Amino acid sequence: MLTPEQEDLIAATAPAVADHLDTITQRFYPLMFERYPQVKPLFNQAHQQDGGQPRALAGAVLAYVGLRQDPQQARGVLATVVSKHVSLGIQPDQYPIVGECLMAAIGEVLGEAVTPEVAAAWSGLYEELAGLLIELEEYRYREFEQRPGGWRGTRRFRIADTRQESAVIRSFVLEPEDGGPVADHQPGQFIGVKLTIDGEPVYRHYSLSDVPNGRHYRISVKREPQGRASRHLHDAMSVGDTLELLPPAGDLTLADGDEPLLLASGGVGQTPMLPMARHALAAGRRVIYLHAALDGEHHAFRDEVAALAAEHPQRLRAVSVHERGDAADHIGRIDRKLLASLLPEDARCYFVGPQGFMTAMDQALAELGVPGERRHYEHFGPSRPLDAA
Repeated sequence: MLTPEQEDLIAATAPAVADHLDTITQRFYPLMFERYPQVKPLFNQAHQQDGGQPRALAGAVLAYVGLRQDPQQARGVLATVVSKHVSLGIQPDQYPIVGECLMAAIGEVLGEAVTPEVAAAWSGLYEELAGLLIELEEYRYREFEQRPGGWRGTRRFRIADTRQESAVIRSFVLEPEDGGPVADHQPGQFIGVKLTIDGEPVYRHYSLSDVPNGRHYRISVKREPQGRASRHLHDAMSVGDTLELLPPAGDLTLADGDEPLLLASGGVGQTPMLPMARHALAAGRRVIYLHAALDGEHHAFRDEVAALAAEHPQRLRAVSVHERGDAADHIGRIDRKLLASLLPEDARCYFVGPQGFMTAMDQALAELGVPGERRHYEHFGPSRPLDAA
């Protein structure tokens, strides 16, 4: 616990740290990878290069500094961090590595302003944050391990089937190599995947694109031209090959209730929406399923959604939007006018897609009077404000 003097030092120096936090985090990652190269595979290097990961870390640190006097709210804000850590299998012994390198980066950037007393105060703050994250993550690990079909750490799965869903998206059905059952997940969650590429471990998160069934998981992956993991899955892996999975995680799940739902997606953002739609329909809820794709060639899961609409003709309305071609309900992009024509009264809205798509959706829904607590979204990469597009 921080002493009163350390609390005062944190309050006095927080503005300076906040002003330089981007610089600190940009220095932190190269420093950590240099000192501890074994942790580098845990981080998507594309998100390092575009600055997404450093900005996400800066945002998490600032959020905690501002909310630490309200533990319940702090836990809520850290939920996204905990989910990502759980799907990577982050362990308590990795936190001192981060703390050492973060304090070294603060010292390099702020120089003489970081007195021994200031350093001790910020080290204490980091230890407090690390302790809270370790506690929350251990709860998740233990809870999942105790479920029927659950496990701790990694578990090896075999590719049982694949299906090309569009020009760039392929589904992989994954069954446990040990033949046992698999634990349920909440529709909308993602799962951690550990691949071995050129002898090196590579970690990624992929949405679970089907409802839980106790037998297998399904992920549906877009092949990114520069994506190391996605290219490996598409180009080098087939039925019979194995990979490792970590526990499912993620907080983009359906809130309890019976209000109608708008599920909107762009591109591969459709992957969490499919299981959420199935789950909602099974519970008797009304669903507007709105999906935007480049064209018919890039529109994944058309047959699957059509079959779902045929099964629930009174409660599911599926609407497609393509930027080009003529094989959709609407040509162009999702805009406020289209949303206004589809949006049920008192709807709860979920949307996932590229950053610009989510920004436009959030703004349009806000203008149409949907309150913030009924607008839900999740980033596939590091979290950042929607206005950062």
